Amino acid sequence: MGNRILFITGASSGIGAATARAAVAAGWHVGLMARSKDKLDALVQELGERALALPGDATDLAAQERAVAKLVETWGGLDAAFANAGTGLDTPGTVEGDPEEWRRMVDLNIMALLYTARATLPELKKRKGHLVLTGSAAGKRHIAGSIYGATKWFVHGYAGNMSEEMREWGGRCTVIAPGMVDTPFFSEPKPGKIRPEDIARAVVFALDQSDTADLREMFIMPTG
Repeated sequence: MGNRILFITGASSGIGAATARAAVAAGWHVGLMARSKDKLDALVQELGERALALPGDATDLAAQERAVAKLVETWGGLDAAFANAGTGLDTPGTVEGDPEEWRRMVDLNIMALLYTARATLPELKKRKGHLVLTGSAAGKRHIAGSIYGATKWFVHGYAGNMSEEMREWGGRCTVIAPGMVDTPFFSEPKPGKIRPEDIARAVVFALDQSDTADLREMFIMPTG
């Protein structure tokens, strides 16, 4: 099948790092974007020559465009992109919350995801590629007053819209909707919840579907 190349944001830890490991194990080359250069370098050292560190801030469109350009220059193209970078709120609530924290979350959960799509779609179109977005169970149900959940409703709506657009040229878009995952996203460990490796396997499964299957959503909840 030749070299398959995957771009991942939020790649230095949690779901992003686990997906990088799973993708490399499945034969992919991975371009890894995150702000933490040290963590990216350590992950690349672990994964070897199939991984490329692309340090940068996903909320900066130009930084994402530079990362994608370097990835394409290095390996000759792009087959898939995983818009995974995201964050939550330390202080929930519309009245109680911090509007500046809302802005940071919207910039990462919505704008950075849009930037990933914008930066990668021209290259994905060349190979009838695949866009994967990290949604959430919080984007599938109403949670009292949840602003974070509302950003994930956006992701789910956008994913469906992109599926309709990308199918016009043979591309596909999948949204991964996990429940609680035990990752650094939370300030305390969440034992018994979904493991990052569980989501990583789901991403690779979606990417490995045959050309005739358009897997648009994967909804994954913890058994515990």
